[in-house]
Formats: sequence, C-alpha cells, structure tokens
Amino acid sequence: MKLVRWKHNPILKPNPQNQWENFVTTNPGAWYDAEEGQIKLLYRAAGDEEAHIIRFGLAVSPNGYDFTRVSEQPVFAPSIDGFDAGCVEDPRIVKIGDYYYITYAARFYPPGRYWMAADKPKVWRQSPPEFPYLLRENAAVSGLAVTKDFKTWIRAGRITNPLVDDRDVILFPEKVNGKFVMLHRPMNWAGPQYKTAHPAIWISFSEDLLHWPQSTLLAAARQDWETKIGGNTPPIRTPYGWLTLYHAVGPDRYYRLGAFLLDLENPAIVTHRTKDWIFQPEEWYEIEGCYDGGGVVFPCGKVVIRDTLFVYYGAADKYIGLATCKLDELLDYLLDCPAN
Repeated sequence: MKLVRWKHNPILKPNPQNQWENFVTTNPGAWYDAEEGQIKLLYRAAGDEEAHIIRFGLAVSPNGYDFTRVSEQPVFAPSIDGFDAGCVEDPRIVKIGDYYYITYAARFYPPGRYWMAADKPKVWRQSPPEFPYLLRENAAVSGLAVTKDFKTWIRAGRITNPLVDDRDVILFPEKVNGKFVMLHRPMNWAGPQYKTAHPAIWISFSEDLLHWPQSTLLAAARQDWETKIGGNTPPIRTPYGWLTLYHAVGPDRYYRLGAFLLDLENPAIVTHRTKDWIFQPEEWYEIEGCYDGGGVVFPCGKVVIRDTLFVYYGAADKYIGLATCKLDELLDYLLDCPAN
C-alpha cells in the first residue's frame, strides 16, 4: 500500500512576485468545505531573507488539484512581541461549528537559515540564564488561532508546556466522550523515564482548548525506518477508528509516512498501525530543498473527496505536493496491521 503522488507536482512553488513567499511554500494544513465545494490550503511561507521569518498564505481549489492563491499578502503572520513573534509554522486545521481552529508551531525569535552550516551564528540574541527556557533556546512552542473566514483572527495563545520544545500539535475535529483531544510531539520527553528512546507521539484530553494538564505516550518508534516520530494530520472518523498519518525520521534522516487507527471511544489506544511506510521522498522536489538530511515528505492536512483521500504535504521544506489513494484501500491495509 503506497500513496500515489500527483503527476503535476509540485502543486505550489515559491512565488517570485511576493517577497514573503519567494523562497519557501510548504507544510500545508487543509480543509474541505463541502458546502462551498472548496478545499482551503493554509501553507507555510518564507522569503529569501537571513532571519527566515515564516508566515501563512492561503490557496483554494474547486477540485483538490488546481490551487489559486487568494491574497498577495500573508493571511496570518508572527505577532509583534508575543510567544510567536519569530515565526508561525506547520498549520493544522479542524472546523468545529462555525469556527476553524488552527494549531501551529512558533518561536519567539525567527529561526534563521537553519539549513545552513551548523556553526552559523544564531539569529536570536544571546539570553541571560535567568530568561525563560523558550527564550534562552528559542525552542518551539505551539499556539492556537481561531477564525471564521481566514481574514479576521483570534490569536488564542500558547497551548503547550513552556518548559518543553513541543510541536506537531493536532486537534481532533470533535470531542470524544465530552473532551477535546490533542496529539503532540515533545522533543524533551525521551529517555527511560518516558518509556521511549526518541521523541514520540503523546495524547492529551481536556475540557478547554488552552489547558492540557496531562499527557500519555501514544506511539513510539517500532520499525527500522523509524526513530523520531510525530503526528501529521488531524484524524478523520471512520467506521474502524480515527485515521491519521504520522511521520518517522529514519536512521538515514529521510522523513517517511505511516498511518494508524485509534479507537473511536478511547483514542489513547492504537488499534492498527502500518508496518511499512506508505510514502517516502523520491522526486527532486522532495529531496532538493531546504532540508539537507536527504528528503522530506511532511503533510499537515488531508481531506476526503468522495472515495479518495487527498494528502497535501511539504516537500524538502520548500514545495507543496499532493498524494492520493482510495480511502477504502488504506483502511483495508490498516485492518491487516493490528498494532499488537
């Protein structure tokens, strides 16, 4: 079982006409509005500048394949002096009621050209030891933004622990047993005390979207193509469980994709999980970009249109690609892969 990349990839490339997106367009969140008959793609963008300030652009499509940018300006950008003043990255979209809820990774200072030589001076200033961890290390934190129209925003605030470098935050599109559900990938939580040798996927339940007091380990690396793993796309309810995709960074530093099903009533239980990867970097736009480790395929959104699963992914930290499969084929494959 493998996802099939679209023959006309990449579907979005850096736009030389707009300075804020003339170097990077990647890692898109996605939502299919059936009433409008439109797929919305909220994508990470950056211009060719030393600070590498990251913003969000918006593109739409009537068919899932052909996208048009809706604005010459970013639709969402770093704050002036908040926790996300340096960058906003990797949006994941769910819609509950009339509002879209977007989780995103952020930093207080811009990340700089992280793909350059490791000894390149940091863009953020040196901080005294008394500074909070997030400022001292410019660690990633995750935030929540809320909107009805992708024009007017509520910047709700930080939703992850300020003592943890935490991203890949994904909300479920509905409550489960009366509680919101969140997946996340805390970088610091690795070692014997966390029962995982490498950063892994954790799950949390809460009655409020800004307060996640406790998490439990959901899934860690198991296969030889996996070391660090993290969630990718908001889950989709199916008759067999919550379907979501995850990425795994292998020993060769390639990012590959797997999938799992979570129990409908207790999503802290992984019922089925792919044993082999279902997608990996192979084309030039997945290997030749800002990531120098080998290759990246990194989706932040997937949608179902009729019987087809559309997976929108960042490629090599620079482009956006599309891969598809029949939803039933992926579910049938997963059902042959019980987690235990």
